[in-house]
Amino acid sequence: IVGGTMLVPGVSGGSMAMILGIYDRLISSVSSFMKNKKENLIFLALFCLGGGLGMILFARPLLGLIERFPMPMMYFFLGAVAGGVPMIYKESGLKRLDYKVVLYPVIGILLVAGLSLLPAGLFGPQDGGGIAGALMQIVGGVIIAIGLVLPGISVSQMLYMLGIYEGIMNNISCLNVVPLIPLGIGVVGGIFLTTRVLENLMKRHPQSTYLIILGFMFGSLPELFPGIPGGITLVFSIISALLGFFAIYFMSLKESGMQA
Repeated sequence: IVGGTMLVPGVSGGSMAMILGIYDRLISSVSSFMKNKKENLIFLALFCLGGGLGMILFARPLLGLIERFPMPMMYFFLGAVAGGVPMIYKESGLKRLDYKVVLYPVIGILLVAGLSLLPAGLFGPQDGGGIAGALMQIVGGVIIAIGLVLPGISVSQMLYMLGIYEGIMNNISCLNVVPLIPLGIGVVGGIFLTTRVLENLMKRHPQSTYLIILGFMFGSLPELFPGIPGGITLVFSIISALLGFFAIYFMSLKESGMQA
């Protein structure tokens, strides 16, 4: 499920992992890997196997639906993102309305907006980039790792905002792996760095951390909004948005009930 949702623009694999109740286990398995190497290795190996299988199974159907029904599908994705908002808000543990409700989500929104201001292709694979180009790719890999780890940030959308989606896809489709090595090093290193920092923040400052994540989710919505369709397409789009919202919302409610 997480692997499949990572292919959806605007939908965060981290948010889906949180909804399914495995996010905390994923974070601790990476950040505290050496404490219980065998158990963590088995868990992460199975998760990666499932993630890869999800991408393979969902890629063609999702692309087919998006090409055939672009507006209803984009509204479905919008509804899915919105459906995860109540769960993130609940995780923040906010008991009363105060300045934090506005301040921390605004910080998250501004951080997402800041990514869109970066020059397109700055961190992507480049021919003849030399050491400087390789270092920039490593930095780009760290930024991508943040998108992989943090709920509310879509990795595919982040690649689009950084202007490196097509370059990465072209290299992968041609099996031209060598230019992607510095980027991969940055991703792996960034995952271990980010998970440790995020685990500490969630333990020490859970309320502000989850509210900033909520801002990440709000910040992703404008990039996903396809405009307002006309005619019967508008009706189907509204229905799709409601289906997406309630699918994620009820899934998160069921998971909360199981955890309780």
